[in-house]
Amino acid sequence: MIIQLLIVLAALYVGSRYGSLALGAISGIGLAILVFGFGLKPGTPPTDVIYIIIAAVTCAGTLQASGGMDWMIQVAERMLRKHPDHITFLGPLVTFFLTVLVGTGHVVYTIMPIICDIALKKGIRPERPCGVASVASQVGITCSPIAAAVVAFVTISNANGYMVSIPQVLLVTIPACLIGLMCASAASFKRGKDLDKDPEFLKRKADPELYNYMYGSSATTLDKEISREAKASVFVFLASLLVIVGFAFCQMIHVDQNGESVALAKVLGIPKMNIIIQIIMLTAAACNIMFCKAMPKKAVGGAVWQSGMVAVVAIYGIAWLADTYFGNYMDQMKLMLTDLVTNYPWSIAFVFFLVSVLINSQGAVVVAFLPLAYQLGIAGPVLLGVLPSVYGYFFIPNYPSDIATVNFDRSGTTVIGKYLLNHSFMMPGLISVIVSTVVGYLMTCVLFPGYFASFVN
Repeated sequence: MIIQLLIVLAALYVGSRYGSLALGAISGIGLAILVFGFGLKPGTPPTDVIYIIIAAVTCAGTLQASGGMDWMIQVAERMLRKHPDHITFLGPLVTFFLTVLVGTGHVVYTIMPIICDIALKKGIRPERPCGVASVASQVGITCSPIAAAVVAFVTISNANGYMVSIPQVLLVTIPACLIGLMCASAASFKRGKDLDKDPEFLKRKADPELYNYMYGSSATTLDKEISREAKASVFVFLASLLVIVGFAFCQMIHVDQNGESVALAKVLGIPKMNIIIQIIMLTAAACNIMFCKAMPKKAVGGAVWQSGMVAVVAIYGIAWLADTYFGNYMDQMKLMLTDLVTNYPWSIAFVFFLVSVLINSQGAVVVAFLPLAYQLGIAGPVLLGVLPSVYGYFFIPNYPSDIATVNFDRSGTTVIGKYLLNHSFMMPGLISVIVSTVVGYLMTCVLFPGYFASFVN
């Protein structure tokens, strides 16, 4: 059992070192060793979640191809440039809500150079907003109605008897994560030396070539011309999200039928949410292609669609590997961990966080380890409360958004650090995740008082 666990961890580690598609592909090597070498029974790949991700990414890809995402970035940039003094708070809020809307944190590549530029031109140390903004772009994943982590949480929870809906998840994660991010922004507000007192920055500024590199140009999207079709694609996308949330509310609302409380969705014959999301997202993608001039070739060549497909492969391989291992040793896992999770059910948050450090995918963490948590007997409200803890890959700064942010900061204040872990994303990442997880857990205690009372007793 221990040897096989080491094989699983080795596959995750090696995959994370190669990055991109390697996360899923190298998990296949681990799966082959467990199945053919040790004779374990193969688990089941998470097909429902994968289908949803494909549909959502296709819709977001057509939004980008039509130019709709450029319009969203322009609107965000206008707000940021109107209030440059508050960039340390507004920058992270912008990247957070862009991720909430689009379902992927890779939208940060367009807005981050603008955040850096505004801070630098205003004389604010760019590390302050940039460090939190990069973290915020990933925190928003557990707050998006079409993100893999949220959809997977709802799908797996429903399959395990916890009938939670997307709006109920967002009711916890959005306020919890916003509080965590604002705490991280407050801690970053005076972080590091001011630019006029930083000897390293002043040395760079004294170099004419570096001075021209830092101040010679401005990063902006305001000069882009936005077509009517691009704006229409945004409304199509937002309308699709509203429709999905509307159907989700039908799952929440119960009516009396023959003396029994039944979900309105069941009375109306509405399909399950995983089916609804796929239908609505594909329909919205088709509308963007037919009416908003979203060229399919441009959509599949865009960063959003490509990063989404990489996530599909990662989740496919990692979740299948984890399901194979834990599925064969569930009885042993229960025996070893029952006392711990019974007395301290919130401790599962440490497992989520540590696994995320390894595999760089919140969706993969949820798909691979949420079923294990339910099998161990951890209650659904607890798991919902600690959902923000699935973001831990800021810990080792090898994620593309973090690396890109370092390169976008022309001032050189946003850094990886000489000792790897002393980087610009560590402090805001830890504060955000810890505060969000604690607040989320406390919120579930308020929203689900029946469970909390039984736990105290």
